[in-house]
Amino acid sequence: MWYTDAVFTGLVEDAGTITRVDRQGDAIVFAVRPAGIPIAELVVGESVCHDGTCLTVTSIIPASPESPGTYTVLAGAETLGRTTLGRLAVGARVNLERALRLGDRLGGHWVTGHVDGVGELVSKAPIAGGANLVLAIRPPAALLRYIVEKGSIAVAGVSLTVNAVDAATFSIALIPHTLDATTLGEVAVGGTFNLEVDILAKHVEKLLGGKS
Repeated sequence: MWYTDAVFTGLVEDAGTITRVDRQGDAIVFAVRPAGIPIAELVVGESVCHDGTCLTVTSIIPASPESPGTYTVLAGAETLGRTTLGRLAVGARVNLERALRLGDRLGGHWVTGHVDGVGELVSKAPIAGGANLVLAIRPPAALLRYIVEKGSIAVAGVSLTVNAVDAATFSIALIPHTLDATTLGEVAVGGTFNLEVDILAKHVEKLLGGKS
């Protein structure tokens, strides 16, 4: 059973591949081939997070001897204007997570799949003597107020801990498992990520009479 208003944990299940991109007016229909999520477990109408963006499954093409199976989602003008999805091409990989179910462990943090803004990767470098990779990301300036050291943030749908914050950027460290299980390490400097800040920070600000 899925929530009507889906929520996620930011623990990516799979990295799917875009197999078709069909523009329909101001919207785009994407066909996605999951690598690890069994296509038979998906149902039309459920929510799946794609690089941090919650989209509804609109159709399913079952697996066959000739094909591993795909499903489709539609991204409307609002979604395309606020996220990186409009830049996806056939062959691109996207981080996938199905919606949280009652009784599931909440291993990451509360993620809604509603992108707050797009951040730019300004640097990436391994930690000296270690296998971790540190990314520095420049978010929209208006989002910096919600990003705090050791707080949580979703980057392309991945729940991560903020290592440090300065006047213009924040940094995160990716362990080998995260690099293997997600697409974050594939993005080059100058590339972009969908960002979702901690929703609790926004609610607290509103309740205290801050920015609405």
